[in-house]
Amino acid sequence: MDKVEAARQVRALLRGARQGVLATQRDGQPYAALVTPAMAPDLSVLLWLSRLSEHARQLAAEPRCALMVQGEATGENPQTAPRVTVTGLAAPVEEGEEGALKAWWLAHHPYAEAYAGFGDFSLWRILPQAAQLVGGFAAAARLKGSELRPDPGAVAAVAAAAPAIIAHMNDDHVEAVEIIATRLLGQAPAAGAEGWRMLAVDVDGCLFSRGAERCRLDFAAPAADASGVRQALVAAARAARAAGED
Repeated sequence: MDKVEAARQVRALLRGARQGVLATQRDGQPYAALVTPAMAPDLSVLLWLSRLSEHARQLAAEPRCALMVQGEATGENPQTAPRVTVTGLAAPVEEGEEGALKAWWLAHHPYAEAYAGFGDFSLWRILPQAAQLVGGFAAAARLKGSELRPDPGAVAAVAAAAPAIIAHMNDDHVEAVEIIATRLLGQAPAAGAEGWRMLAVDVDGCLFSRGAERCRLDFAAPAADASGVRQALVAAARAARAAGED
């Protein structure tokens, strides 16, 4: 597996993950905890943690950590599931950045609104420094952080265009959003008035929502700017319409 394909798979696994296992340690004693990550536009890992939790206390004392997420197994053997472990340093998100990044995390985990305002919670960020991908049985690759992270210029360009892209899709291309979610991503069609809507977009894909439901479209290749996002969405809508004709 070449590095470009490995990076594509790692980024898709990370951005699609709604849960993972965080490994921390203190005084040489390892510890593992279930966490609910969301990947920021620059692929840094966002975690909404209570300072009362064991893993948050350990990160405060020792920021070196690892996160593992996995996809679905292709058979009864769990080892066929693709998975990735990323290593890096964790740190609390600074106050000036927390508002926007907290909103991004909540977009991926809407159920957490129930405790999003608790005073003992805060947002943490892990910048991946390395990753090991196991794409399935006997298929592995190692990546440096520089080989994994998206181009900063592309991240900034897509982030700047994101509000206009989302509004345009939800206002002018309702049918395209609906068929991408249902025909291409396998989600159930709307039973009532509420349909699927675009919620967020990054260089690697976009997030759709319907109420508390979420689904993600991964682009075939990273988008460098708004034009690249448009091309990816046009291709997805065409593929969804073709799927409906089968």
